Amino acid sequence: MSAVTVTNISSSTAQEKLHEFFSFCGDIKSIDLKPEGDSKQCAIVTFEKPSSAGTALMLNGGTLDGEQLHITSDVEHHNHHEQSHRSSSPFEQSDKPRAGIAAEYLAKGYKLSDHILQRAIEIDNKQGISKRFLDYMRSLDTTVGQKALGPDQTMSGKVQSTLKGAHTRAKTIDEQKGYSKVAHEYYSKAISSPFGKSVLEFYTTTSKQVRDIHEEARRMADQHPAASSSAGNTTHATDTDAAGPGAQPSPAT
Repeated sequence: MSAVTVTNISSSTAQEKLHEFFSFCGDIKSIDLKPEGDSKQCAIVTFEKPSSAGTALMLNGGTLDGEQLHITSDVEHHNHHEQSHRSSSPFEQSDKPRAGIAAEYLAKGYKLSDHILQRAIEIDNKQGISKRFLDYMRSLDTTVGQKALGPDQTMSGKVQSTLKGAHTRAKTIDEQKGYSKVAHEYYSKAISSPFGKSVLEFYTTTSKQVRDIHEEARRMADQHPAASSSAGNTTHATDTDAAGPGAQPSPAT
């Protein structure tokens, strides 16, 4: 059973908001939310995959509605990458590196301690990054590079000083072909930007530090400032234009 127990939930937290919080971990099968004492709630959150439950355990101590969540499980949930039976998307939320998922939380305004961010880095170091997600990012690197720079070019292969001009050329081609209407998701934009090489390295290598997660979160928030909240606990993980649950476009052609 791919489930975790969540306690110390604020009495003001609705089930929909709890669902939004844990949707960053992967597909959720069910949430059983119940009162706990006079002012708190507890919940059993069941995921479709064990790796998603493992990601949820990584978030133990994260903050929602001003309360630190206590997330536990009686079962050990391995964070290995399961084979997906869905072929319509290039990757699923659970395929993403845990450091990337942590950055999504921060970009959306949720509060995660540096201890949790270090936990995410350690999971990535131990399990690696899923082949499915790596293939997607490398394909995107090649596709965007060819569109912006010419045949047999990748964005990661160019020095940073050339990327600003490449981004402008890519944007012009996008407008001519209607590409922007389809490939508007964060990774596409980020890789074709002047900081594209840094973004690609963040998602395709496991060598990183806590500050790298904070930097990626700032890049995400800068791309979509309306999606983040200074309050830190009133944001939602449903913006399909930002990196987050559901942000899974096919590489551009």
